[in-house]
Amino acid sequence: MVKEKSEATIYYESMLGLLGSLTRLFSESNVPYLNYRVSENLFCKSFSAKNLSRSDVSADASIGNIGIGIKTFINGNGKSFQKVAEFNKDNLSFRELKANDVIKRVSKLRNERIEATKRIHGLGNMIYHCIVRDDGKISAYECPMDIVNLDKIKDVVVSKNTIAFKDDKNEYSFNLTKSTLYKRFITQGILFETSVKILDDPFEVLEQKFSDIKKTYYSDEKTKPYVILPLYSHKDGEKVVFEKSGLNQWNAGGRKRDYNEIYIPISKKIHKRFPGFFLGRDKECNLILPNGNRFSVKVCQDGSKAFMSKHNADLGEWLLREVLQIKEGELLTYEKLQEIGLDSVIIEKIDAKTYSIDFMPSGSYEEFEEEQGV
Repeated sequence: MVKEKSEATIYYESMLGLLGSLTRLFSESNVPYLNYRVSENLFCKSFSAKNLSRSDVSADASIGNIGIGIKTFINGNGKSFQKVAEFNKDNLSFRELKANDVIKRVSKLRNERIEATKRIHGLGNMIYHCIVRDDGKISAYECPMDIVNLDKIKDVVVSKNTIAFKDDKNEYSFNLTKSTLYKRFITQGILFETSVKILDDPFEVLEQKFSDIKKTYYSDEKTKPYVILPLYSHKDGEKVVFEKSGLNQWNAGGRKRDYNEIYIPISKKIHKRFPGFFLGRDKECNLILPNGNRFSVKVCQDGSKAFMSKHNADLGEWLLREVLQIKEGELLTYEKLQEIGLDSVIIEKIDAKTYSIDFMPSGSYEEFEEEQGV
């Protein structure tokens, strides 16, 4: 993505050097320190990219139809392993499988998460943008975000807690204890390199610079109101997707239903904790999808418990068919949600009659419950 010394690239390179100069806030090392979230936010600001980091999908940003995973790490010998995927070790029993089966399982999950990211956000290609750090300098390069070639897996080596393997393009290592997949990144094709002068006392510099800062630099913008809704329910203490309601509403009895008829459940707790967040029952509003498309939605059913599209099929066509790749007549299960590592959605209120929706990683609803006292 970053190939020419455009104005945006010059700004990006300059800001990386500036941020790196503050290393003594965090470390005594001569290798510049750079927080990964700061790297993602700076990239998005510099290149007017869409920030996808909140939804925890395989891409941290997108520009047009290109998804970008942003990595920052110490260069070392230029051939280091870096984390590319983490799986829920409580729900995926890798230790019960033989090594080759573990690799196939992990690789399929990795590939599905990349493909799901592309479907959710309307992306056609995926790359890594790597910010590598050495003594006194920061550089950047890019490489493809390849799926694992399942037919070309070779050189499987098993040790106590890891399984190393290769395909025809990349080298990987899966840590059984952490349920984490690593890929070897090879530093080559450098886009730019900038020297970093690390400040001896960044605290003193910040004090001097910020003492005269004008109030106009401080943001008064408030975070847009939002709620997080689970795509699952609970039964006997387990997370499940009910077979005849919610995302499987099409399978309910009574009248004939479209295979795409679904709704996202809204609990009484959400309505009580966030009164007025949703419009009244059967009042239409607009919903913006992660890929930029939109359709009309409304809150329906007794207790306003169902968030669904005005035209019954719209929500299901997008969520079940396009994103989750569920066939018509096939029941959605919680296990399917776990495959892509996303089990809830965030609904953000843009204005009085407009909302946006995006996916959230597994466990997000529980965190939301705890933080918001739901």
